[in-house]
Amino acid sequence: MAFTTLRLPPYPKLGTNNRFSGIFASQFHSSALPSRLVLGSSSSCVGTLSLSINHHSSPWSSTAFTCFSQTSELSVSVDTYGSNTERVVVLVIGGGGREHALCYALQRSPSCDAVFCAPGNAGISTSGNATCIPDLDIFDSSAVISFCRKWGVGLVVVEPEAPLVSGLANDLVTAGIPTFGPSAEAAALAGSKDFMKTICHKYGIPTAKYQTFSDASAAKQYIKEQGAPIVIKADGLAAGKGVAVASTLEEAYKAVDSMLVEGIFGSAGYRVIVEEFVEGEEASFFALVDGENAIPLESAQDYKPVGDGDTDPNTGGMGAYSPAPVLTKELQNVVMESIILPTVKGMSMEGCKFVGVLYAGLLIDKKSGLPKLIEYNVRFGDSECQVLMVRLESDLAKVMLATSRGELKGVSLKWSPGSAMVVVMASKGYPGSYEKETVIRNLEEAECVAPAVKVFHAGTAFDSDGNLIGTGGRVLGITAKGRDLEEARDKAYLAVEEINWPEGFYRQDIGWRAFPQKQFSRNA
Repeated sequence: MAFTTLRLPPYPKLGTNNRFSGIFASQFHSSALPSRLVLGSSSSCVGTLSLSINHHSSPWSSTAFTCFSQTSELSVSVDTYGSNTERVVVLVIGGGGREHALCYALQRSPSCDAVFCAPGNAGISTSGNATCIPDLDIFDSSAVISFCRKWGVGLVVVEPEAPLVSGLANDLVTAGIPTFGPSAEAAALAGSKDFMKTICHKYGIPTAKYQTFSDASAAKQYIKEQGAPIVIKADGLAAGKGVAVASTLEEAYKAVDSMLVEGIFGSAGYRVIVEEFVEGEEASFFALVDGENAIPLESAQDYKPVGDGDTDPNTGGMGAYSPAPVLTKELQNVVMESIILPTVKGMSMEGCKFVGVLYAGLLIDKKSGLPKLIEYNVRFGDSECQVLMVRLESDLAKVMLATSRGELKGVSLKWSPGSAMVVVMASKGYPGSYEKETVIRNLEEAECVAPAVKVFHAGTAFDSDGNLIGTGGRVLGITAKGRDLEEARDKAYLAVEEINWPEGFYRQDIGWRAFPQKQFSRNA
C-alpha cells in the first residue's frame, strides 16, 4: 500500500477556535479508497487528525479542532494504490446557491482532490462541500492567481458574470491556469444584450424582434409604433432584475424612464433593448462549450415571477425542476442546431471563442412551437444549477477540465433517472426591500425528512451567537430528487415546511406547468 504525500503551504488566517470542517476535512480523497490527513508540525497548533475517507460515503460531519496560528502547515497523505488517474484541486469563484451546488457536485467527482470556494458562504463551509476563502478578492486577478499557485489549484471555475466581464478568465488563462469560464470578450453575450442580439442577427439565430436605444424619447416613439404588450430590457448586467414586461404603453414608458432617465440600474441601464412580446412558455437550456464543440446538459425550467401563478415582479428565480417536459428531445435537437452551435461558430468567427457554460433563456413560441433565444447567460442558472447538479452522475471536475482544454469532442454526460425540484426560500419583501440577519432554524431536520433532500445556501451567514441568518433576498434552495416530478415536488415541499424561518417565504406552486391543474394541489 503506497502513500503519496502532498505538502501544502501555510493556510492563511485560520483564526482561533476554528472548526476543522472546511480545511480539507472533506476534500482530499481517492475514490472509494482510504486516505489519511495529517496536520503538520507547528509550535502553535496541537493535534493530529487521522481520517478514513471514502468518496462514495456521505459528507463528513464537522470535527472540532483548535488552531492558534495563522501559518500552520498542512500535509496530506493520500493512498493512491498506484492510481495514475489525473486529479485536480478546484477553485470555484462565487458565493451563491449555484456555487454551492457546483461545490457539492465537484466534491463528489472522483478526479477532484479538493474544492475551494471564494468567497463562499456559511452553508458551503459548514456542509463540508468546500473550503471557503472569504477574504480572497475575486476582482483582483493577481490575488486569485497567487492563491492558485500557492495551493496547487489545477482548475478555476468562474461563475459570477461580473468578474468574467472584467476579465478574470483572461488573466487566469494568460497565467497558464486551466479555467472554466469565458473571456471578457465572449462574456459580452451576457454583459450586453445588444451584443447578443447583434450576434443573433448576423448568424441567423432566431430571437424576438428588437431595437436598441439610449434616448428615452426615441424609445418611447418606437414603443408607441409597436404597441403593447412589449418588453423593456436594460442592456447590461442588472442582477436578473433588468427586464420589464409592460402590458400597457404607460407601463412601458415608465420602464424606459426608470432605466434611461432615473438610472435605477446604473451603467447597466444606459442603453435599453425594446423587444417584441412573444407569447409562449419559457425554458432553460444549458450547453458546455470548449470554443469549438458543445454538448447539451439535461433540460430544466425555472420560475422567475415571485408570486404563485407567475404573478408579481420578476426575480432571479424562485424554483426550478429537471427535466422540463416542454423541452422534448426533438426540441432540444432544434435548440442545438439553430441556436447553440451557430452561436459557438459565430463567436469563433468573431475572434472570441466561448469556453464555459452557455445558458440560453428560451421561449417556445406558442404560434410556431419553435424556440426563440430570449437571452444568454455565461454561467449556470440559479436555481436550475441545483437540480442539474443533484442529477449529474458524471465526473464534473473531469468534464470541466476537458472543457477548458478544448477536449469536449466525444464527451457525453450521465444523468440519474427520475426528476429533481428546487424550491427557493427568500426573505419576505424580496425582490423589494427586506429585513436582513433573521435567524433560520431546523435545516438539518429538513434534510432528514426524506431521502435525497439537499439544502443549498445562497445568502447565509452566522451571527455573533452562532445562529444561521439570512443575508440576502434569495437565501435557500431546498432541492429533492424523486422517481418522478411529483415525488420530487412532495419531498421538496415536505422539507421546506420543516424549516423554521418566520421571515422567509416561498412559492407554493413550483412545477405547476408540468402538471394538469387538477393534479396540482399541495394539500391533496
